Amino acid sequence: MENKTFGIAAFAILIEGIITYTNQFLIQENFCWQMALSLVLGIIVAVAYKLDLPSYFNLESDIPYVGCILTGILLSRGSNYLFDLLDKILKLQ
Repeated sequence: MENKTFGIAAFAILIEGIITYTNQFLIQENFCWQMALSLVLGIIVAVAYKLDLPSYFNLESDIPYVGCILTGILLSRGSNYLFDLLDKILKLQ
């Protein structure tokens, strides 16, 4: 049960990140190079190292690399989000 709760929290943070980026780049049309670079680097790192958060929760997609891309978006949100997630994952194991 704790693992599912943590998974839901992780995906809530991920969705919040996607909404933030969408709002910043498409709605407000305010290009912030730091946010764009963070997003690109997060996705590159996740794809390059095959980091896939959804697969940790036994969620597999038929679309190649979607798990890695979503994980990259989460990585791009910064160390505070990531540290909190990793802390909870390590406590569950």
